[in-house]
Amino acid sequence: MNLLLIEDDALLAETLADVLRLEGHRVTALGDGIEARERLSRSDHGQDLILLDLNLPSCGGLEVLATLRRHDPKTPVLILTARGAIEDRVQGLDLGADDYLAKPFALDELEARVRALLRRQARDAQLQVGTLVFDSLVQRFTLRGVPLNLPPREQRLLACLMRHAGEPVDKARLADEAFAGESLGDNAIEVYVHRLRRRLADSDVTLYTVRGLGYQLVAT
Repeated sequence: MNLLLIEDDALLAETLADVLRLEGHRVTALGDGIEARERLSRSDHGQDLILLDLNLPSCGGLEVLATLRRHDPKTPVLILTARGAIEDRVQGLDLGADDYLAKPFALDELEARVRALLRRQARDAQLQVGTLVFDSLVQRFTLRGVPLNLPPREQRLLACLMRHAGEPVDKARLADEAFAGESLGDNAIEVYVHRLRRRLADSDVTLYTVRGLGYQLVAT
């Protein structure tokens, strides 16, 4: 899953990011409230879960949360807050946060809260384009009811294209949403798209190239 960690304490952010990556997640860490607000001001931010510190420089966490919820009512948000900041916690929950964790907290508890929020989200997160189905709870693709076994990077790319089914997605956006934080070769996405087209051949799902706009997955 794609996780966005918004925390201005660099040492804590590094620790939390390392822990979450060991759980298999792709983690993007931001330490500035304005940058976080700008990133979350679009509904297509590409994140599956947001961990949000409330005490941020430049722009507070509550303002970041309010901006997110104006565009995106669904992505789960876990607030990270000082133990005594009860009013902030209440206001955060009222603004649409899904859970909170008071600092200092045990890393085991953080991992458990993240798993619980992702499970809750995944129950309603099955994607389908024609007979192509992606069950994010178990990270499994099926095509015409038959398991479609894909290498990890092709899985990420296909899941991203399914989230945006019916609309063209350019390479820069695919690189950001599907491969955030990873180093890619200049032609990597073209290679993965070519492989996916071969896997989807003779099915009711087609991956088009839309000249000047990117790639578009549609049921045909």
